[in-house]
Amino acid sequence: MGMKRMSSRSKSSERPALGRRSGALRGRSSFTLPARPNAGRSGVSAKKSLGQNFLKHDQTAERIALAAPLTSESVVLEVGPGTGKLTRALLARAKKVIAVETDERMIPLLRETFPQELAHGQLELLHADIRSFPLETLPKGYQVVANIPYYLTGELVRQLLTAPNQPSALTLLVQKEVAERIARAKKESLLSLSVKAFGEPLYAFTVQRGAFSPAPKVDSAVLVIQRISRGRFASEAEEARFFALLHAGFGHKRKQLAKNLKDAGFSLHRLPEKIRAEDLSFEDWLSLARS
Repeated sequence: MGMKRMSSRSKSSERPALGRRSGALRGRSSFTLPARPNAGRSGVSAKKSLGQNFLKHDQTAERIALAAPLTSESVVLEVGPGTGKLTRALLARAKKVIAVETDERMIPLLRETFPQELAHGQLELLHADIRSFPLETLPKGYQVVANIPYYLTGELVRQLLTAPNQPSALTLLVQKEVAERIARAKKESLLSLSVKAFGEPLYAFTVQRGAFSPAPKVDSAVLVIQRISRGRFASEAEEARFFALLHAGFGHKRKQLAKNLKDAGFSLHRLPEKIRAEDLSFEDWLSLARS
């Protein structure tokens, strides 16, 4: 009886990591990930204080890399490489990956995992906090691809989109609700409009909570923001007025938009009386900034 139970567990462990999705995912893949030595033996546990949730499956990392608009000439900034699953998928598609990791425990693990890529310069590993990282040192047109902590989403998106040296695209694994609010919601929000001011957001796909270790309490999603630029604004002054109006309009959610703007010192006479901030599109807000 003991031998039979061991056999049952062995068969179970050989099942595809993503169950029914694994076959479809392999069909979509355009590249093959190299085998990673010592898989699952990192021995490093996630830090709750850093909001770490590590990817469990190579297939998930591969799919995220495929969602990013990368080419063989792309330079990628990866925020929080963790155990290196997404790093390996990015190395298979991009010219170079610059991985910024704030957790010092991960540095020796990553150096041990990617010795050749580090030696050849395809991977650059930096121990730093992305919030103080000098983005101006990165080449023009770089992209950001990352599995980021939920608590850092708003701050990081704002930092990257408003930086003097903007990335050309962001591909971020974020909380599902946040991705929906930015890319799918019928009503606008301060966050969604701030993103659309600089780029075009797309909800790529959902990642179930079970794809992480430890598993978060909610599902995640891959959010892609492409064609990032300041080209939607005619000048810095127009950009500043746009965001001043935006923050004033969403200042008191229960109030009507005209009242919020009037209280903030803006005199706009062509707004419908009962309209609220979330009812206006990005184009409507831009038109107000130009009036």
